Amino acid sequence: MGITAPGDSAKALSPAALQRTGAQAFLRGTTFVTALVAFLIIFLMLFFLVVYAYPAIRFNGLEFFSSPIWNMGNQYGSGVTTRNGFSGPPGASFGALVFIYGSVISAIGTMIVAVPVSILVALALVYRVPRQIRPLANALVELMAGVPSVVYGLWGLVILVPWIANKLAPFVTEHLGFIPFFGGQPGSGNGLIASVFILSLMVIPIMVATTRDVILAQSNAIFEASMALGSTSWQAMVKAVLPSVRAGVVASILLAFGRAIGETMAVLMVCGAAVNVFPQNIFSPINTIAAVIVSQLESALTDSTGMAQHSLAEIAVVLFVITLIINIFARGIMRALPQGGKR
Repeated sequence: MGITAPGDSAKALSPAALQRTGAQAFLRGTTFVTALVAFLIIFLMLFFLVVYAYPAIRFNGLEFFSSPIWNMGNQYGSGVTTRNGFSGPPGASFGALVFIYGSVISAIGTMIVAVPVSILVALALVYRVPRQIRPLANALVELMAGVPSVVYGLWGLVILVPWIANKLAPFVTEHLGFIPFFGGQPGSGNGLIASVFILSLMVIPIMVATTRDVILAQSNAIFEASMALGSTSWQAMVKAVLPSVRAGVVASILLAFGRAIGETMAVLMVCGAAVNVFPQNIFSPINTIAAVIVSQLESALTDSTGMAQHSLAEIAVVLFVITLIINIFARGIMRALPQGGKR
């Protein structure tokens, strides 16, 4: 019987083993290249935005983040306003505070509405919905996540906004007007509360799907052990299951928050497109970072100095960085989750 030397082990591999090794090496290389391409695309997008926004960064300074006034100035007049070596229309002032505030407050309001609903729906899909119709229920949730945002916006404009103006706003101001931020003029229906409702419809499917998958990734023994100790099913879900997937739920909330703060068309159609004014109550018009970029772009293109376009790019940089940080943080939490056995 011959003895194979250690150095000859590679030669001793069968053709099938060599084929598997080559396939694994090809797969590793392919995934590395695709991951690198994705990273480069994000980096190049951010690099382009920063370079394009640089004149506005110099022109606006730190006042960009503290001023509530967005005024493109006299774009058809003579003369220019010069700051730090960069020129803009006479009388121009670009402040993004109103839009940053609108984005944050609408996203926070969305989380207040969407988080409890999403968690309850996810728990129902896992523990309450009969197995026979569970695939259909899951498919409906995922279908809602795939509906284009403009469809939600059109529904909000035609159905939701008139209902808020004629039904909800008068009722709230009459019976709950003593609560701060609930009283005052009911408005036309376009505003903060309409944006919150629309965004909630858009992020609830994302949160439900993520929370459901996190619960399913845990061993069912947690629920069963709690039930064996005498808990009700509700107590087992709330006291045992949810604490065990706390990190995953937080990650799903952050992912939904990033979606809410960056949504454009649906919000633009119902927010009221307020400029230079902060909301006085939940029915007041607002504007968000993403919505103002779309609504102001056409006017910005008429600016011969280009400073209005550069300022919109600066707003886009702020939105890009906020969304990127939120998503990186959420993905980090998801990676840190312990993986349990699937049921």
